[in-house]
Formats: sequence, structure tokens, C-alpha cells
Amino acid sequence: MSNRDRNEKDSEFVDRLVHINRVAKVVKGGRRFGFAALVIVGDQKGRAGFGHGKAREVPEAIRKATEAAKREMIRVPLREGRTLHHDVHGRHGAGKVVLRSAPPGTGIIAGGPMRAVFETLGMQDVVAKSIGSSNPYNMVRATFDALKHETSPRAVAARRGKKVSEITARRRAVAKETSNSEVASSSEEA
Repeated sequence: MSNRDRNEKDSEFVDRLVHINRVAKVVKGGRRFGFAALVIVGDQKGRAGFGHGKAREVPEAIRKATEAAKREMIRVPLREGRTLHHDVHGRHGAGKVVLRSAPPGTGIIAGGPMRAVFETLGMQDVVAKSIGSSNPYNMVRATFDALKHETSPRAVAARRGKKVSEITARRRAVAKETSNSEVASSSEEA
């Protein structure tokens, strides 16, 4: 692969630097500083990955993290290319996250590290809440754990041997029931 081809391939990805940590090693002559970087890479079409890199200089740590992120990318099915198909929970260590699908126009309602994940995925409408650890590493890993459990109606239909229309019809029926019950409860209050 020529250098120009590699640059074209890299240009399709968007990367976000989430966190840089400076660490010190105490040696005989004083302190030696090193840097650790957490980077999220995505194509804004449903693929994303995260990477962690460590080096003596910040740019080198970021480069290593970006390469690691490109190696560990996952594909996430998106509904209409903008939100999740269903609500999902994820956890890693003490980091717990809840991701909820949202109607058009909601935007990305999420905290720092999680927001970077959704932006690189190309998701436009999502509501997310981090419960527990605010450590960016655990939050990102918990978010990716949740996204790995996301399934599309097409995958569910294939697994069950049904048609996609049967799966989505059930979703519409449940949505209709909940909206009818909300209308009924509001009329009782009035």
C-alpha cells in the first residue's frame, strides 16, 4: 500500500482526544515524565474504536492511541443512521452507562467521553447517563460494552427466522399501547 493510499484511508476517520494523563517516574536525577493518551476513532457511519497509548512525548502517545483505536473498531447498527434501535446498559468495572434512543432533533445529550464516542460514530440523537465511575477510561469502555449489545431488527429477524416487518410491527404496537395509556392517564387526571 502506497503512502498516498494510506493517507486517503486515514482521512475517512475522525479522531477525538478524550484524555491525557501525565505520569512521573522518580529516578536518581529527578523525575521522568511520561504521557498516556485515550483516543476515540470513528468513520461517522456507524464504526468506532478506542485506543490507549503511552510514550515520553504527547504526540507520540496520541499516535500510538490512534493506531490502537483503528485496530479495535466495532460496527454499531443505527436506526435511520441517527440513533439507537433500543435502550441499552453497559458496564466496565465501576463505570456504568445507560444509553437511550431519542426522537429526531434531540441531539447528543451525554457527558464528555461518551459524547466523543457518539460524535465519532455519527450518531445525532441519543440520551446517555453515566452512573458510577467518572474515570474516562471506564466510561469509554462501558459505552463500548453497551454498544456491543446493540442489535438491529434485521439481526433479530435473522436469528429468529422471522421477517423484519414482524419484528418492527411489534415495536410499533408497543409504542401505540404506551401512547394510548399516557393519553388515558392524562384524561383521568383532568
